[in-house]
Amino acid sequence: AESGGFGGDPARKAVTSVPADARPEIKVQRFDAPEVDVRDVPRCAVCGRDDRRPVAWGYDYELQTCSNRWRVVACKHCRFRWLDPRPAPEALEVIYPPGYYAYNYDEVVPRLARRGKALLDRRKLNGILAADGGGAGTPSSYLDVGCGNGRFLRAMASRGVPRGSVFGIELDARVVSGLRRDGFRVFDRRVEDVDGIRPASIELATMFHVIEHVADPGAVLARVRGWLKPGGRLAVETPNFESLDARLFGRTHWGGYHFPRHWHFFSPSSLCRLLERLGFEVVSLRFQTGHSFWMYSLHHYLRYARGWRRLAGVFDPLSSTALLAGWTAFDQVRAAAGRKTSAMLVVARPAQGAGSPADRPGRRF
Repeated sequence: AESGGFGGDPARKAVTSVPADARPEIKVQRFDAPEVDVRDVPRCAVCGRDDRRPVAWGYDYELQTCSNRWRVVACKHCRFRWLDPRPAPEALEVIYPPGYYAYNYDEVVPRLARRGKALLDRRKLNGILAADGGGAGTPSSYLDVGCGNGRFLRAMASRGVPRGSVFGIELDARVVSGLRRDGFRVFDRRVEDVDGIRPASIELATMFHVIEHVADPGAVLARVRGWLKPGGRLAVETPNFESLDARLFGRTHWGGYHFPRHWHFFSPSSLCRLLERLGFEVVSLRFQTGHSFWMYSLHHYLRYARGWRRLAGVFDPLSSTALLAGWTAFDQVRAAAGRKTSAMLVVARPAQGAGSPADRPGRRF
């Protein structure tokens, strides 16, 4: 995943206090890790206001890269949620260690789970290509923002997109070097700093679980919009904080928080509102499986709230393939029944005849 630019107050280590009843009760609070520097994030990325309230607290339950207590706040006007404060730029190498799963997907994810995931990925791409009657034809060019180990780049190349027209953006220079050797056009820099993609040259762009990691979602989406051809499409997948698991575990243990690497938490309405304000037209919204969020939520609750470390290990999604399949089926059934699941996928295209994106009011929800 990729992280954007920062602003705000100088780096600091203190986390702003909130009322005691807003803090989670956690039996295990001390990680063998230092605190990292942080930056304040006072304004909502969707509506720009600074009137917010604390809604959740938590720690780096998954990787234990730091011992900070992190705070999630909610905008009082549009209900968008974000991490405030969040890690400072110099902390990124700490919270994204070399063994981070997105960089080592083939090594850390069991083979059977990868096969199941590949099937889900094919269905997801088919749905994106067919959204709003678009058919399932192969695009002439493709961009994956936050391409990780390149599995979606390879998937589109296997569908017939020339590798010279398959683009990726990923911050890990080691991963990027390997993808370039495979013939893909990949950049190891922030979206805002990429200058090797021509305007209006991309037919399909995807951001799978990336928008929640970047510093400025609006700037990233606006940049990608400039790369899309007329009629081109952007697919954005991200956690959904209106899901059942978020309601059950949202005070601290929800897996979708992924403290402190997820910085923005969307609902369907807030994501659509941001896209429309930036000059996109939303053509479809579908709910996706969020199996790992369910499992991490249970893992965090059992380990840190109950102190049951051994039982918690059963719910590690990187090792419990059978349970992973079960939660996948659970979310698929709920999505088919019209329920809001742990993740959502929005497909949008540049609005025809739109003026300046800054002048667009966005949809009312």
